[in-house]
Amino acid sequence: MAKQKREPLVVASKVKNYIKSKKMMTSSDALEALSDKIYDMLDVAITRTKANKRSTVKPQDL
Repeated sequence: MAKQKREPLVVASKVKNYIKSKKMMTSSDALEALSDKIYDMLDVAITRTKANKRSTVKPQDL
């Protein structure tokens, strides 16, 4: 099953500038992979927030 295309959660220019500042290059699919990791991290945080009977995601949930 194909993965659903989701809205990017990162500012591409900021990520590329940071990587470039470390004397590295950014591959064409790196930003999508980074955004996917953020979605996964947020899903875990949301699950934890709900388990703690809250509606606000806090730093400790991340």
